[in-house]
Amino acid sequence: NALPSSMNAALLLADGTVFLGRGIGKEASVFGEICFNTAMTGYQEVMTDPSYAGQIITFTFPHIGNVGCNNEDVESGTANRESRLGAVGLVIRESITSPSNFRAKQHFNRWLAEYNITGICGVDTRVLTRHIRKHGAQNAAIVSGELPVASSQLQEVMEMLRKYPSLNGMELAKQVTTDKPYEWHKPRWQLTTGNQQPATSFHVVAIDYGEKLNILRCLASFGCKVTVVPADTSAEKVLALKPDGIFLSNGPGDPAATGVYAVPVIRKLIDSGLPVFGICLGHQLLGLALGGTTQKMHQGHRGANHPVKNLENGRVEITSQNHGFVVREDSLPANVVITHRSLFDGSVEGFRLKDKPVFCVQYHPESSPGPHDSLYLFEQFVGMMRG
Repeated sequence: NALPSSMNAALLLADGTVFLGRGIGKEASVFGEICFNTAMTGYQEVMTDPSYAGQIITFTFPHIGNVGCNNEDVESGTANRESRLGAVGLVIRESITSPSNFRAKQHFNRWLAEYNITGICGVDTRVLTRHIRKHGAQNAAIVSGELPVASSQLQEVMEMLRKYPSLNGMELAKQVTTDKPYEWHKPRWQLTTGNQQPATSFHVVAIDYGEKLNILRCLASFGCKVTVVPADTSAEKVLALKPDGIFLSNGPGDPAATGVYAVPVIRKLIDSGLPVFGICLGHQLLGLALGGTTQKMHQGHRGANHPVKNLENGRVEITSQNHGFVVREDSLPANVVITHRSLFDGSVEGFRLKDKPVFCVQYHPESSPGPHDSLYLFEQFVGMMRG
């Protein structure tokens, strides 16, 4: 758990900005798109969210590590993909806080090192966040180890960084999806009762573009037997499993790139008449399948305090979000009803079809920041299958 006391790491942005600090986690050099997350809790869930593949996370909350790490809060990795994780690096303000929680099994710094994640602390994250807000998303690199401040190594890394590809146009779902189909039965973990498996009523096929495990837990908690299939599974193979409903998961990368192979499949699944529910990347892919378009956002939405208005009942939900692309509202066809809208910037956060049992949201209802504001969406999906 030992943390360095002197500067031995650097954060380099593609525009030439450099921040010096102290290395945490694994000593290495990593590259990715820099972004920031405003959540005050859930750092372990954030770091293991497959939607963050290819990204370096800046936590705006300064005290990270205070609840340690445990085995229940990991959002990626099953028997088929134990080594898969989400973010490639992290940036924090203060040194990692020592754990003080009865669920803690491990210090966060030791956990980072074991999972080969490189980070940097001692960075003025307020300045960095304002820089990202002003200049938008860009590539960055973390260099950690025995690093002289004026090292020529930084110049070499900067040259490599300028050649590093953008997430715009990058297909990442196939890198994080499951290798083969598997069944999921575990429900949400409850503090007082552990895992209580309800009676199974419906069979859901979940297409894994990089899904978070708590989504599968939520589906199981609402009485669903879940079969998870790889991202490039054909519509014929999905329908051959005889599902009562189809779930389109979250995931990383540019939705237009994933849509090259996913959109034709999704169109056939919509035509089948079965209930379809999409979250995050699944929401964006549904938009593309209906003839819409997506675009990269200036800085994206990432945090656990994003207000979203349900336009059909007037209620405001406090939501968890993680996305850098958005569905263009003006590109959607006439049979689409916008159901949810961001109160931060007015962007589309959910829609449904007038003539099919198909709906989706951009945010993450399974993350429960409200804490239960958005769980009704799983009830809505089950109600469609029951109907």
